[in-house]
Amino acid sequence: MEENSIAKEVLKAAFIVHTQLGPGLLESAYEACLFYEIIQLGLEVERQVPMPLIYKEIKMETGYRLDLLVQKKIIVEVKAVDAFTDVHIAQMIT
Repeated sequence: MEENSIAKEVLKAAFIVHTQLGPGLLESAYEACLFYEIIQLGLEVERQVPMPLIYKEIKMETGYRLDLLVQKKIIVEVKAVDAFTDVHIAQMIT
């Protein structure tokens, strides 16, 4: 599957979760439900995948984690906030 097709399936799953749960829950609840829905779509998905920071030639295990990694191609960062701030945008870019 190519990235755009995977992304469409992930968005479909996210809309299902949001429709079922609505707003106001913790990110961990949305993440768990989205993980379940993506599995139901038949896609490979991993939760809380460690991601090292590469600085120059050094690989540092700094504690970064990907919320979800789908098909080893799409990173999903789950957010449960009223509005995005510059911090949220910086996290997603990183």
